[in-house]
Amino acid sequence: MKKISIWIIAIGLLITLFTGFNYVTREKVVDIGDLEITANKNHTLEWSPIVGVVMVVVGGVLYLTGSKGK
Repeated sequence: MKKISIWIIAIGLLITLFTGFNYVTREKVVDIGDLEITANKNHTLEWSPIVGVVMVVVGGVLYLTGSKGK
């Protein structure tokens, strides 16, 4: 249980530090016979740093109250 709680704390810290990321997809704009025009479309995925803080707290509670790992 303690190993899992350490992973939860680590992921919570990463979520707190990095509050989102961007990624790019390609989509077809025009497709007429042999003519194909594509465009890059940017997407943003964001979350609140409060989610990371909650994960760190939950991981800390699990670490302090959990049974000993092997």
